[in-house]
Amino acid sequence: MAPFGSMLVDAETGEIVAEGVSQTAENPIWHGEIDALNRFVDKCPEADWTRLRLYTTAEPCCMCQGAILWTGIPEVAYGTSIATLQRLGWGQIEISAGEVARRAPFSACKLIGSVLEDECDELFRSAPR
Repeated sequence: MAPFGSMLVDAETGEIVAEGVSQTAENPIWHGEIDALNRFVDKCPEADWTRLRLYTTAEPCCMCQGAILWTGIPEVAYGTSIATLQRLGWGQIEISAGEVARRAPFSACKLIGSVLEDECDELFRSAPR
């Protein structure tokens, strides 16, 4: 299993409200962020997404960042960058999460990169592709 994992946290309470892991062997669009978002909506369909923060081991791909923007989640923190994933041999679309966020005038999403970067980089360096 690839080390793409995410969690949604209530920014006011610090409670982890959903977690997700990549399951692309079963479904190519079942990324860690998508899994966490789906688990949360299943559990709390009427929740206020603007209270949440998403933490993820790697910079969200353009698909995941788009989904994050549609929810209204205001902040994402990630470890490994798309550029580092590419250098380590992980296939990635060359569109940064920041580029996707800049192109979405309907939503403001702060991206915080390099959170536990060394630890996350090691996860991807040592994992089978």
